Amino acid sequence: MVEIDPSRLPRHVAVIMDGNGRWAQQRGLSRLHGHRVGKDSVRAVVETARRLGIRYLSLYAFSTENWRRPPREVDGLMSLLRRYIATELGKMMKHQIRLLAVGSLRRLPLPVREALRATIDATKHNTGMTVILAVSYGGREEIARAARAIARRVRRGELDPEHITAGTVEKHLATNGVPDPDLLIRTSGEMRLSNFFLWQLAYTEMYVTDTLWPDFREREFLQALSFFQQRQRRFGRTPEQLEREGLRAAN
Repeated sequence: MVEIDPSRLPRHVAVIMDGNGRWAQQRGLSRLHGHRVGKDSVRAVVETARRLGIRYLSLYAFSTENWRRPPREVDGLMSLLRRYIATELGKMMKHQIRLLAVGSLRRLPLPVREALRATIDATKHNTGMTVILAVSYGGREEIARAARAIARRVRRGELDPEHITAGTVEKHLATNGVPDPDLLIRTSGEMRLSNFFLWQLAYTEMYVTDTLWPDFREREFLQALSFFQQRQRRFGRTPEQLEREGLRAAN
C-alpha cells in the first residue's frame, strides 16, 4: 500500500488522460472501447481525490486538436461524454462535487453542451471538491482569448497597458478563481503538455507514467501523490531559503 501524508496533499491535481486508443489496439479492440474503459479510470481518480480531500481536479478530456480525429471516433467520444455527464450527476450531488468546464464549448454538439450546462448549473452550489473538465480545450487559444479581452478593455479606456500584470491575464483565463495545479499527471509515457494549461502549469510538479489511462486507477494515483510529496517546491528560491523560512514559521 502506498503511504500518503494527508497533511501534504496537493490542492489541485491536473491529469492528461492519454493512452485509451493504444490500450484498445494492444488488445485487438476498437479505440472507442478504450475510451469506454477509460471512464472507469475517471471514476476511480475522482473518487480517490474526493476521499482524500483534494479540492480541485482537472481532467483533459478532449483537445482542440482532437477534432482532427476520424469523425466516427469523435462522434463516439462526444456520445460517451454526454452519457458520462448525465449518469454521474447523482454522485456529484451526493458527494457535493462541483463541475466546471473550460474550452471552446460552442464547438461541442448541442446535446453535449446542454448536458454540460445542466450539470454545471445543478452542481454550482456544491461545496466539496471541484472537477474541471477541459473539453474542446487548447492552451494557446485560451491565452489568445484572454489577450483579445484585455485588448478590448484597453481600447475602451478601462485599462492602462502599463498596468497589465500576470494577475490581469489570470483574471481573463477560463480558470479564473481556480488555483494553479500543484501536480500534473500524464499517462502513457508521453513527454509533452499537448497544449494543456500552458499558463497555469508554470510551476507545477510533473509526473509522467508509462501506464495507459484505462489501467490508471487508485493505486497509480496514490503513487503520483507519493511522488509529489517527495518534491521540494521552491518557486525560484534556494533550499537554504526554504529551510530558513520553515524555521521562522516553526518559531
